[in-house]
Amino acid sequence: MSAVVTGLAVTAPNGLDTEEFWASTLAGANAIAPISRFDAAGYPVRLGAEVRGFDPAEHLPGRLLPQTDRMTQFALAATGGALADADVDPDRFGAYDMGVVTAGAAGGFEFGQRELAALWSSGPEHVSVYQSFAWFYAVNTGQISIRHDMRGPTGVVVTEQAGGLDAIAQARRRLRRGTPLMVTGGMDAPLCPWGIAAQIPNGRLSHRDDPERAYLPFDTDATGYVVGEGGAILILEDAGHARDRGAPHVYGEIAGYCATFDPRDGSSRLGAAMTGALADAGLTPAEVDVVFADASGVAELDRAEATAITGLFGPHGVPVTAPKTMIGRLLSGGAPVDVATALLAIRDSVIPPTVNVSRPVPDYALDLVREPRITRLTNALIVARGYHGFNAAVVVRAVR
Repeated sequence: MSAVVTGLAVTAPNGLDTEEFWASTLAGANAIAPISRFDAAGYPVRLGAEVRGFDPAEHLPGRLLPQTDRMTQFALAATGGALADADVDPDRFGAYDMGVVTAGAAGGFEFGQRELAALWSSGPEHVSVYQSFAWFYAVNTGQISIRHDMRGPTGVVVTEQAGGLDAIAQARRRLRRGTPLMVTGGMDAPLCPWGIAAQIPNGRLSHRDDPERAYLPFDTDATGYVVGEGGAILILEDAGHARDRGAPHVYGEIAGYCATFDPRDGSSRLGAAMTGALADAGLTPAEVDVVFADASGVAELDRAEATAITGLFGPHGVPVTAPKTMIGRLLSGGAPVDVATALLAIRDSVIPPTVNVSRPVPDYALDLVREPRITRLTNALIVARGYHGFNAAVVVRAVR
């Protein structure tokens, strides 16, 4: 049994849909800019990567708008796009033949902040009844399953940036246990005062005000990361099921996965996750055509990742890219966007660039792709790390 991706939809700071995102990514369009969703003048972090121009009323019925946080509106819109891309009409499936597993990190912070402000300023009678669930990190899974009557296996994974890969892997497990179709991915919208304040204490956010110099993974001038919002939703199916129903296209196979956890001594188990994912896919390092890096932008973490990559592939042994330099780190949405980007790269035989990194650290010995590189791609390795030591790696493979 192989798990294949038959539909995908990206909602990102540089594109409201998949093809707009992909064109912007290949063009190297930087979506990092001053935060406009709230007044960030008094915060040490004033840059973010916002999804601009998104109107939830264009994607959702009016009754859902007051019930949902921005991240859930993104997730519902992207799910509709992914189902359409896969030519899946849920009404033609049995309700128990479809399941949902998503990743969550920040949860509905903006919704929760607004309602708690109402509680403190006006009293409990002014708090929306929807506060009971709209803030919850599992709400995207629930709202997707309700909207499309998907009563099969459901779940949510909370491992920060690594969560999107963990959710995809969990969806693959459910396919192996007999569910024909799974909706998976991740979405976050942490660009609100609470969302930013929750991350400032980790000491990893860039405090720079220049959008082109704020997020520079693997660069000698790296000072941290920039927060973004958005993510991606994917439709996973058993390959035989996709073939039998006449799926219009298959982007690729989720061929391998492994997760590890860093011990308390500060050492990294990221290399073990990468090795495990290749073993699960039945690949040698020589068969990997590109690595989509986690790219934290924190010098210590960048060095650990570079060491893991060169330890597995050798110095300059594999092309490495981090298109997230255009959109920031999207928490649970970041890794699904990388998976979608890898699948589009395989489709179009081009490695997208890592922008703004002008002075890569020589000692890292990475073949960092800084301009679009035309090349035939078959196997891509996607790497992600979550705060507090979560590591995950996924291999996607072309289905030709």
